[in-house]
Amino acid sequence: MHVVKGFATTLKHLMDDAVTVQYPEQVQKFQDRFKGRHHLRRYEDGLEKCIGCSLCAAACPADAIWVEAAENTDAERYSPGERYAKTYEINMLRCIFCGYCEDACPTEAIQLGHEHQMSFTDRRDAIYDKDMLIDPPQAGAAGTPQQVKPGAFDRSIPDMEDPD
Repeated sequence: MHVVKGFATTLKHLMDDAVTVQYPEQVQKFQDRFKGRHHLRRYEDGLEKCIGCSLCAAACPADAIWVEAAENTDAERYSPGERYAKTYEINMLRCIFCGYCEDACPTEAIQLGHEHQMSFTDRRDAIYDKDMLIDPPQAGAAGTPQQVKPGAFDRSIPDMEDPD
């Protein structure tokens, strides 16, 4: 009886149109929520959003992210915070594209884009470093490192005066 049901299902779909996509000439449209290749974002002035906190690496269930932080100086400023990601690597062979790194980032520095065409011929090629991940600065913006005036990124709270 099961064999008859199986043949009936096959015959029912035999005359349906094929849904074959002629890749790479035709690329299928993905959903907006599709998670593809990672990007490290920048601010409008060209500074990097990543502050080297390693929360993305802690949230990664596949242990695919490695972040090494370093201190910013006024002579060489990479991010508006005290630290920046000196080393940022993602092993794309280990990544499961879950988006937990994106959710854990307090500055929205790491985002998963829509690029899906990634191929590797060697395991070393599958490790994306910071230079491969970071977005280029916008037109007219300076890249990193930048030189800034001392105290330009002071985040201290001003003294509250008594209104009486």
